[in-house]
Amino acid sequence: MGFGQTKPCNTTGTSTDAGYAEHAFNFDVAERTRAILQAHGVTVYLTRPNDIGFGPCVNERADFGNRMHADAVVAIHADGAPSSGTGFHVSTASRQPVGATGTTMARSHDMAIDIHDALLRTSGLGQSSYIGSSGYFPRSDLAGLNLTVRPMTFLELGNMRNNHDAGLQSSSSGRQQIAAAVAAGILSYLANP
Repeated sequence: MGFGQTKPCNTTGTSTDAGYAEHAFNFDVAERTRAILQAHGVTVYLTRPNDIGFGPCVNERADFGNRMHADAVVAIHADGAPSSGTGFHVSTASRQPVGATGTTMARSHDMAIDIHDALLRTSGLGQSSYIGSSGYFPRSDLAGLNLTVRPMTFLELGNMRNNHDAGLQSSSSGRQQIAAAVAAGILSYLANP
């Protein structure tokens, strides 16, 4: 987890009430986002080649972005909160990771704003009604955020237990809409180094 804390490798996620799994959503949105970014000339690396089994542990994912010297590290997820909660939230590190610079923290903040604004404009998801403030939720308990020395943001792209969000997440067109918003935010961020 970072800052001297550890936890077991997480190999499960959430799902919609109808059984659509978070890992399937995450990977599909990541692939769609990658295709859009590549069409704009951006080099994209995913932490896993396919959606078979489970991906690397979070410490390995953070190290992957560090090794790639990534200009942007984006963790794509969906939440499994109570069904009354809806919307997305964007997280950045609330503590400066060991080895990260102030510039990295500032760039992470800039990226979070760009992606947040794009999600709000065009994803079909609103800002989280159940956690954080105005669609932002800084965190100190995520290894991906705590162990990376590259600009990073962690996305929870809706609540899979909420009917509205699950409807978007479960449909191909909804995932395309969400991916397009994520890609637009990343492109906006990369355009302003």
